Amino acid sequence: MSMTVMPIISLSSGDADALGQQLGNSFQTYGFATVVDHGLDPALVAKAWALTKELFEQSESQKRAGFDATIAGQRGYTPFKTEIAKGADFHDLKEFWHVGRDVAPDSPLAGSMLPNIWPDVPEFKETFQLLFTEMDKVGARILSSIARYLDLPAHWFDPAIADGNSILRLLHYPPIAGDAEGCIRAGAHEDINLITLLLGAEEAGLQILRPDGSWMDVSPPQGGLAVNVGDMLQRLTNHMLPSTTHRVVNPTGGRSQFSRYSMPFFLHLRSDFPIATLPQCVSDTNPNRYPDPILADDYLRERLIEIGLLKA
Repeated sequence: MSMTVMPIISLSSGDADALGQQLGNSFQTYGFATVVDHGLDPALVAKAWALTKELFEQSESQKRAGFDATIAGQRGYTPFKTEIAKGADFHDLKEFWHVGRDVAPDSPLAGSMLPNIWPDVPEFKETFQLLFTEMDKVGARILSSIARYLDLPAHWFDPAIADGNSILRLLHYPPIAGDAEGCIRAGAHEDINLITLLLGAEEAGLQILRPDGSWMDVSPPQGGLAVNVGDMLQRLTNHMLPSTTHRVVNPTGGRSQFSRYSMPFFLHLRSDFPIATLPQCVSDTNPNRYPDPILADDYLRERLIEIGLLKA
């Protein structure tokens, strides 16, 4: 597969095996796929964009009412220049709001899943609860196709992600200010989770790192999704499906005076799921890099410490 043009994949394909092959090939080549016909309601997505803009236009004190410094940014507001890519020298030029899964207080997973924090924005809660549910469904469909590619039963991932600690992140990159020297909207990083579904990547800036060290722009068609492999899926597949380094670069010229918004859905495994290398991804030429399984929640904690959201 060419490393210069990423194919656009329609999720409405009636041939599940062919779709799995297309997605798997793209993931194996790029760690990313661009998808269309994903089934998200355009009216719901438009409403979500409008509410995201409304949220980030609030005053600093209004937004900070949703900030809890003790929970590693897992819910609610994370202020501008808080997150830093692993190994980076400068904090990212972004602020964001996290919406997580609602679980019953008596759920066995309640201890590892924090309650949501909701802003004072009309219709915000019901809109994003619905979008979270819909993104979860699209992610499960994509994983079902990937299961076929990995010679697993089509629904192998269903119990692994049931009540997973997934997060919908509403991201705002403000206009670039004069003091941004050396900073970047999102430093080069890999995602921690299983797969990420990204709305809003059609606004220029998203780039992925090619094996030769050069950067490649990723821009799905309007309304499409960029989908990428996270470190948990890379670990599960013994790097057969790579978690590719990516970044969001600063715009140039007039575009630097505009805000950029995006909405990644970080699809996670259940907190208590043991990440153990799939046997079919181990061979003489690709020996098992991870002989010791790790619980998804322990892995998440390790990585949150690395990116500065959680103190050791």
